Amino acid sequence: MKSVSVGIIGAGFSASLQVEGIRKVFGPKVSIAAVAATSQTSAGDFARRHGISTSYADYVDLLADATIDVVCICVPNSLHAPVILAAARAGKHIICEKPLTGAFGALDGDVDTGRAAKELALVRHSLDELESVVRAAGVLFMYAENWVYAPAMTKTKRLLGLSGGRILDIRAEESHSGSHASRTRKRATAGGGALLSLGSHPIGAAIHLKDFESQASGAAPITVQSVTANVASFDDPGLDPDRGWLVSDWEDVERWSNVVLDFSDGSRAAITASFAMLGGVRNLFEVYTTNAVFRANVTPNDGLLIFSPDAKAFGDEYLHEKVESRAGWISASPDEDWARGYPQEMQDFIECVAAGRQPVSGLALARQVVEVIYASYVSAEQGRRIDLTTSLN
Repeated sequence: MKSVSVGIIGAGFSASLQVEGIRKVFGPKVSIAAVAATSQTSAGDFARRHGISTSYADYVDLLADATIDVVCICVPNSLHAPVILAAARAGKHIICEKPLTGAFGALDGDVDTGRAAKELALVRHSLDELESVVRAAGVLFMYAENWVYAPAMTKTKRLLGLSGGRILDIRAEESHSGSHASRTRKRATAGGGALLSLGSHPIGAAIHLKDFESQASGAAPITVQSVTANVASFDDPGLDPDRGWLVSDWEDVERWSNVVLDFSDGSRAAITASFAMLGGVRNLFEVYTTNAVFRANVTPNDGLLIFSPDAKAFGDEYLHEKVESRAGWISASPDEDWARGYPQEMQDFIECVAAGRQPVSGLALARQVVEVIYASYVSAEQGRRIDLTTSLN
């Protein structure tokens, strides 16, 4: 295996998460060579905090750095597609989180009831362009879907392979009280609400499990054939923004969603994603097969439960993501990042670059997730099941 040089594009929360994951990689020799942000100040501050030697005020300059093999794209959703295209054309391998692309403000001002179908058409065009450019460049695209790499998911797959049971029913959820980043509350910058921002994870996991099942059995690929979805915004004057427990200043995106995926083998997956749930981040999945049941509380889990009536008892020590109160019983997972699969995905990606192999989570999954979600928006708008195998024109 060759050594791997990494460039970080972005200097926010997700960039720090990626850096922490890369620091835990073992085996291949890996170094973080540079970071780029929207200004030299933010890039320089990030570089100093994380011990990175070089910083750039523009990602274009980082992409021109011949010493860098792979880039971690940690920018707002609306910038994913253009940065991916630029990175591929620069010959860099790519690590990027959800969503691969989206319809970001392309139809602002369009109040026609057919908006969702127009957005899906735009997204499909973007997906085609991204896939074409990435494949023509011959670079690896690594989809940073941490659910795929979570230990609970890895163990579930191993046991599924051993048991030989057929998956009949998947139920999964990611929910919490809402992101505090203002750009997540606007369709123009986020591309969607809870379904896109949170639902991408359990949807990706369900699609990945069905793909794993087909590969393990040697059967034909199992794909999503249709979706049925419902969304809600909860624009209720009874909500109390002054309490600050639930994020309340959403603009034009959904806060709650439920989607049923119909797979080509007749199985189903029911996915819930909500920005209207207290209690910290909730990552759960259940898998029902012909001969077994798998149930995972990825977060919160009972690896460590703590109690104190004093909200200040534990100072500023991190306990559980987005938990609204530090009093009472709280899940304080000893290593929440590990439980959610963040170091494991980076281990796979760096090994892929070093050895020249394909990742467990790649372009095909990233593409399917986005198409399923935007088809779900069509379903919610039109109030009917949407067949992904036919044109919506």
